Amino acid sequence: MEVMEMNGELETLRDEAHRRPQQQAGPLNMNHYANKKSAAESMLDVALLMANASQLKTVMEEGSDFTFYYALIGLISISLALQILVGILLIFIVKWDLNDEHKHHKLNVLENLTTALIFLIVVVNIFITAFGVQKPTGRSDVG
Repeated sequence: MEVMEMNGELETLRDEAHRRPQQQAGPLNMNHYANKKSAAESMLDVALLMANASQLKTVMEEGSDFTFYYALIGLISISLALQILVGILLIFIVKWDLNDEHKHHKLNVLENLTTALIFLIVVVNIFITAFGVQKPTGRSDVG
């Protein structure tokens, strides 16, 4: 069966079916892939940053009478600092051209460092959750 193309050329449906995969297939643009990956990591970093800020507010509202007050303030502060550092590293990673072979070693080191820091952030946040503060829903002080 023949069809009329937008440019006015006739083409068979069979020829069109064979042509489309070739147009879509091509070399993977590594810069585009890396940028998308870094953007996704950045969004997760921002979400965790907001959660930690909220946790910090809750701990500070509880006050220093809370059993794990200083431990949680320290852990949340470490987590926030590491997240800011990871965010800065991700900015540098996105800016560099992956196609420049001279930068591959530096990019590899930065990627490994970023991955290690993200792992450390996860571990710190596990401890934050373990020592976490839940606001009391209403205690009864009936003796």
